[in-house]
Amino acid sequence: MPDLSYLAAVRESYDTVASDYVERVKSPAELDPLSRGMLNVFAEMARTAGLGPVADLGCGPGRVTAYLAERHVPAFGMDLSPAMVELARGAHPDLRFGVGSMTSLPIGDDTLGGILAYYSTHHTPPALLPMVFGEFHRTLAPGACLMLAGHAGSGQHLRPSKAYGGHPVSYESYLLPPDRIADLLKQAGLVLTARLVEEPGEKAERTFATFLARKPERP
Repeated sequence: MPDLSYLAAVRESYDTVASDYVERVKSPAELDPLSRGMLNVFAEMARTAGLGPVADLGCGPGRVTAYLAERHVPAFGMDLSPAMVELARGAHPDLRFGVGSMTSLPIGDDTLGGILAYYSTHHTPPALLPMVFGEFHRTLAPGACLMLAGHAGSGQHLRPSKAYGGHPVSYESYLLPPDRIADLLKQAGLVLTARLVEEPGEKAERTFATFLARKPERP
């Protein structure tokens, strides 16, 4: 059995920072044009395909889930942190949110019309990403799309002690090269259709990478 002990650290850390996280993290409307544009592309792809509900995995306080729903995407959110899910339900009572882990999704095979993993996989140890991406492949309907976005790097392993206003955290972050992430998605059986890499600049100290992929249709 894989070692999933890191999940407890992620859950406890985000339960701790939840209230300040909401105040400090940008809403979708405040994102840079490229990031917002990729979200809009994903929303249009999922909506026009009409293959089923779209899961926002690692949804946090539900702002991106709501952004998708405003664009007529049948979206629901899932997060490892009960505190984040409580905030999401309070802010968006008309949408569905639940507690769950990407390592074992409580979702049937070939069910989802799309998956959004928006800055939610970088706490996963690289050795476990094939399992997570395998769950993405398992739950997506044939032809459905995935958007994965997050921090990238050259293999850095970060261990911050405080975050989001100085709250103590015990999670770790792993910043993989974009090519490595793309390879892992392909190994999981997903077909990569586009990628966007935003290099560090005046307003960003890190590299950000966004990937669009789909589950192949059956012959």
